[in-house]
Amino acid sequence: MQDDKPPETKPAATKAAERKAVPEQPVVAEQPAAEASPKKVRRPSAKALLREIEQRIGHTFKNPNLLKTALTHVSALKPSQNRTDSYQRLEFLGDHVLGLIVSDMLYGAFPKADEGEMSKRLADLVRKEACVDVAKSLGLHENIKLGTVGAGVGARLRNSIVGDICEAVIGAIFLDGGYDAAEQFVLSNWTERMRRPVRPLRDPKTILQEWAQGKGLPTPVYREVERTGPHHDPRFRVAVDLPGLASAEGIGSSKRAAEKAAASALLNREGVTGGKDA
Repeated sequence: MQDDKPPETKPAATKAAERKAVPEQPVVAEQPAAEASPKKVRRPSAKALLREIEQRIGHTFKNPNLLKTALTHVSALKPSQNRTDSYQRLEFLGDHVLGLIVSDMLYGAFPKADEGEMSKRLADLVRKEACVDVAKSLGLHENIKLGTVGAGVGARLRNSIVGDICEAVIGAIFLDGGYDAAEQFVLSNWTERMRRPVRPLRDPKTILQEWAQGKGLPTPVYREVERTGPHHDPRFRVAVDLPGLASAEGIGSSKRAAEKAAASALLNREGVTGGKDA
């Protein structure tokens, strides 16, 4: 019977040599995930943008340059261009085309209205504020080509530009497609406004004067209380006085607008029907 031999043991020096023979794996620092580069927003081409505007206004131009001109403010012109390359001439034409078409609409819609009533309705429908509302409802205010000067104007003047653009677009449609095309645009955007006027046919100043006369009072007196804001975008505060009544005040972007607001405030306070001013 053989004696069991104890297992052989390696010398410490041999073990150390073996450990050195095994290469150590380098520690690799965890790299942060690369951030995805933001995707560039591709803007539509000028041609695609014009097509999109045409869809909004409901007219496809045979001459797209008319639409481009109708949306170009004089401040955006290059030194080599003339003022006639802006919307101004088209606005002049569109203003009169709009007046003719709306007059025709009123003549057919209100057969019993006299000349005075139709004139008041016409003035309400073709005023600058109505054109601004139509332009904004179609998103045209987002497509006006303005220069540095035009972009820096005040809110009141900017609204005036938006209204001008609406009339210029009507002029452009008229030149491109004739009366029928312009009429279709106006019918689409003014018929509901004609049926539901946003302002009373008589303004608050007229109503207040008639009410005062009925009460045996003198003609209302308007006085400017305060003017604030920059020269190009002022704000007026006006008071209206009648004997025996407390004054009423109104604020507006012009003296006339502030006077109407003051008259409206007095009429509403006295409970007079029709005193609301739009």
